[in-house]
Amino acid sequence: MRKRWAMKKLVILTALFLGIVGITFARALVSIAAETPAAQPLKKVVIGYSAISPASSSAWFAYEGGFFRKNGLDAQLIFVESGSRMVQTLISGDVVAAQVAGAPVIQSNLQGSGVVIIAGLLNTMDYKFVVSRDITRPDQLKGKTVAVSRVGSSSDFATRYALEKYGLIPDKDVAILQIGSQPARFSALETGKIHGVMIAIPLTSKAAKMGLNTLADLQMLGLEYQHTSLAVSQNLIKTQPDLVRNVLKSFVEGIHYAKTHRKEAIAILAKYLRSDDSDALQEAYEAELQGLIPEKPYPTTKGIQIILREMGVKDPNARSARPEQFVDLSFMKELDSTGFIDRLYKSKAVATATPRVEPAPAPVEGAKKQSRWPNKSRPRLKSQRQLPLLPRQQGLQPKSIR
Repeated sequence: MRKRWAMKKLVILTALFLGIVGITFARALVSIAAETPAAQPLKKVVIGYSAISPASSSAWFAYEGGFFRKNGLDAQLIFVESGSRMVQTLISGDVVAAQVAGAPVIQSNLQGSGVVIIAGLLNTMDYKFVVSRDITRPDQLKGKTVAVSRVGSSSDFATRYALEKYGLIPDKDVAILQIGSQPARFSALETGKIHGVMIAIPLTSKAAKMGLNTLADLQMLGLEYQHTSLAVSQNLIKTQPDLVRNVLKSFVEGIHYAKTHRKEAIAILAKYLRSDDSDALQEAYEAELQGLIPEKPYPTTKGIQIILREMGVKDPNARSARPEQFVDLSFMKELDSTGFIDRLYKSKAVATATPRVEPAPAPVEGAKKQSRWPNKSRPRLKSQRQLPLLPRQQGLQPKSIR
């Protein structure tokens, strides 16, 4: 009897002990859960880009590499054809940030839009001025037609810059049509609708194969110019600085990813450029991503000054403006001064994601359908007839640029 009671007592005490331990453990879990904030949901944002070219690839790498999500953003990329339309989309609030040419951002800012540049993704010209086979001298462009994306865009500036260097008056000696993206402009040159166009890698490879002539290689000038920028509104900077910071971090990490993951980066270029031309894609990667897109994407105030000087010919507000009023460097300086960017390039490259298989974002409603890129291998560039930019070598006197 005594043994049974002792055993019963032991069982009861053990049950009580385990019950107390269980209750204590449960309370501890509840306490930890209460003190630990719930995971924040990703913030849905729309980010736009205005060109289909390697110069506009930073947004693609940030998206495909998963860096928007890494920084708390559920981002959607949209393509809006031409820089001027892209800026209008940014002003309307349909996108929170825009990867866009510097010139239309500056133009809109002069008109009081409150849009500013927070990063410089390409700070020089990467264009070549390609013309039809029957044009071998700049003066032969007189009475002909060339194409740009939109008035005020980087292609518009580059075209006018080159024409004036050759002593030709834009819109008078040479007609300028607004056609749209680089593929659309090049298609117009292919079909003979126009006689000249500013294009970049990898379309320059197709131009070489076709035997088209190059009147100017603007990259050879070493001209500082705010070609591609990342722009946001000043209102967003004031009301949601963390959002701006996370967008910029995503772009910076996307650039690093592309520079340190060659195979993945080329696959992403192939997807968005809609090309399987291996040679052209390799050239685009080396020349643009490794050669021109900076690790620390600060805007170029010198390049902005050049744009202001050109705009100042017609706009007195541009003549009195200072480059600093069109940029906000605080976010770039923060990432730089804290060592965020340096740590990226000092750390071992680790692939964060494989390229997505979804199709590239479609143009916004109303944009023209883009022609596909070439599917055949690139010929050697030495087969292309390269004509110099310097007008005096052609016996022409350049018109001064005020």
